[in-house]
Parts: sequence; structure tokens; C-alpha cells
Amino acid sequence: MAQNEIAIDVNNITKSFKVFLDKGSQLKERLLFRKRSRYEERKVLRGISFQVKKGEAIGLIGHNGCGKSTTLKLLTKIMYPDTGTITMNGRVSSLIELGAGFHPDMSGRENIYTNASIFGLTKKEIDARLNDIVAFSELEEFIDNPVRTYSSGMYMRLAFSVAINVDADILLIDEILAVGDANFQAKCFNKLKEIKSHGTTIVIVSHSLGQIEQICDRSIWIHEGLIRAEGPPKEIDLEYLDFMGQKLQESTRKELEEKQQEDESAGQPEEEEQDETPEEKKRWGSGAARIKKIRAYSSDGAEQRIFRTGESIRFRLDYTVKEKVPDAVLGIGIFNRDGVQCYGTNTRIDKLTEFSLEKNGSAEIFLEKADLLPGEYLLDFAIETGDGIPVDYYREAYKIEMISNIGDVGISRLEHKWNI
Repeated sequence: MAQNEIAIDVNNITKSFKVFLDKGSQLKERLLFRKRSRYEERKVLRGISFQVKKGEAIGLIGHNGCGKSTTLKLLTKIMYPDTGTITMNGRVSSLIELGAGFHPDMSGRENIYTNASIFGLTKKEIDARLNDIVAFSELEEFIDNPVRTYSSGMYMRLAFSVAINVDADILLIDEILAVGDANFQAKCFNKLKEIKSHGTTIVIVSHSLGQIEQICDRSIWIHEGLIRAEGPPKEIDLEYLDFMGQKLQESTRKELEEKQQEDESAGQPEEEEQDETPEEKKRWGSGAARIKKIRAYSSDGAEQRIFRTGESIRFRLDYTVKEKVPDAVLGIGIFNRDGVQCYGTNTRIDKLTEFSLEKNGSAEIFLEKADLLPGEYLLDFAIETGDGIPVDYYREAYKIEMISNIGDVGISRLEHKWNI
């Protein structure tokens, strides 16, 4: 990769933190209880390297504590690596800590000037952008109030509005889209896609793999301070979910073994262990709810799997609920035989009112006009929690075939609606 094409160059960085077991807060305590000043050194990053091209969007994924947020903070220079180098080419805007840099006693308007100046804008540049920042935040009637009177959602609106209006070359985001109401989240998400189309380099840390897949060109999976895998989001996200699913299964297996031991000691008969079916290997999640049956219907109500290009399709998902799933999210992904995602959406992107799954039921999604090329398509369906944790991610859950007499049919945005 040519040097002038690189926006971010991370070269073999490491980072450790001292974790004190019981550190005294006063000098007297430190002198009298010197043994309490013992600490252990935790190595969060163990030598990671990657490059990001100008205009590329990448997602950093991994379980809590793996080092992805630390990596983002190193990119912003909030902290510095112990070893290794980081080169950032261009103006950087970041959304790392919600409302970081805001003064609670200053008004929203005053904080806009303070925050934007930190990003390198002059007063004249801020004056020119002020109306756009306020309008996007939707805080016109509160903009002259002290920000200590703002809710966390209002904080996020203002912080995001400033960060996206500084004309940055590089935008760094850490889980910021997880805050705020569904409408504003969708608005922010659409704005990110617009910013990306204008050539801004974007790095996102998120547990919402659906967001990563829709906006990012590449995923980097960080595991225990090292890069475990990187590549197309759909492939890497599935590897990551497979890995997390296996860990969940191991944990569940241990719980079952412990229960069996308790039952044996109590004299209860041991249940026969069942092998995992091929279908079960395609799905993972907490199991609090499970997709039991999927069916597809034509516009006249007939159940079928073969449709003509441009025809409407109604999918029905029957599910069972073992434990309540609060703030549930239902999703669908459509892939051709080469594994290329042709379409995907979920109830949060579509700004449906928040709902929970409390008892067995069903949901429907209508594709008003399925403008898909002739051929076979594999569909993923998912139930997730509001923070993107899979409850039942069912890969290649259903297959349909599209036929057409038209020789040249393109893939367009599919009109759809949900019925929950």
C-alpha cells in the first residue's frame, strides 16, 4: 500500500496497566501499609499492527476487555503505547467518552465552541457550522442551557453533532450509537454512511455486528491483546460469533455436568446426552429465545420458496421464549450463493418502537418488491438484545430461489415493513 494512501498506520503497539490490589489514598496510609501498594501489571495489547486506507471504514470487534477500546484511545492520543508507533494522517475527530471535554456549567452553545476548537477549528469556521451543529442535535430550545441540565441522550446528540461537523479526515467512534433514542440512532447511522461516501476514514468500536457489517469495509477481531483475524465483516463477524458460541456452549456444558453430578448424588436418573445436529451448528446465542420455524408466502398467501423478481415476499418467524428478552431486535440478512450480502435490516434500524419478547409468538417482515437477480439466496435471521448480544443468530436459516424472464435485473434497495 502506497504511503500517500494510508490514513492510519499502527505498528506493533503494546500497552500495559498497573492494577493496584489495595492502594492507600493518603501518604500516611502508604507509609504505614506499604504492602498494600502491591500491584499486578496487566498487558492489554501485546503487539498489534494494521493499516487503514484513506476513505476506508473498519470495525474493531471482540469481547469486553480484549483491548479494542484501548486501541481507539491510543489512536486519539488520549494515552500513548508502551512500545510501537501510531501515525495518523489528517485531522482527527473522535467520540470516545460521552461528553468528554464538556464543561457542565457552560451552555450547549459555549461547549460547541470549546469542543470544536479542540478539534482544530477556528472561531470563523465554528461560526459557519454552528447552525448545522445545533440543527442536527435537535437541541435548539436547550442550546443556551447549562449542559449539566442535559440528559445522557442530549449529551450524546451534542457530542455527535460537533464531531461530525468538523470536516475531519479520520473519525473515531466508541459505542456512541448505543446511546439515545432509536430515531436519533438511525439519524446518526445514516449520517455516518453519508460521511463515509465523502471519503472520511472511519474506525468504529461496537458490539453491534449489524452496524459493523452495514458501514464497514473490514473487521478487525482483537482477542486477548492480539489481532486474531481481519477481513470482510461478514466473514470475520461469523468467525467471532462462532467462537463466542463455542464458549457459551462450553459454559452451558459445564453447568449441565455440574447439574448431572448433583442429580446423581440425589439419586435422579441421568439424561442421555444428545449430539449437536448440523442445523444447531449454524446458530448461536444465549438461547433465551429461539427461532422455531420460518416460512415464506407470496402476495396471494400461498406458502412457497420460488418467487419472481419484483414479486412481494412475506416471511413469518415463529419463536419460543425461555427467558424474557428486553429491548429485543429482530433482523434479516439476504446473501447470494457467493456469500455476498444483497440486503439486510433489523427492527432497530427501521426505528420500530422498543419491544420485549416475553412469551412465544411470531413476527413478519414484508419485502414489498424483491428486485433480486435470478438465482438462489440464503437468509440469516437473528434475535438480539438491544446492545447487539445474540440471543439466536441463525445462519443460512432459509433458502429461496428467484426466477425472471428479464435478462438484466439489478439489485436495489428493497422496500419492506415489519409486523411484530
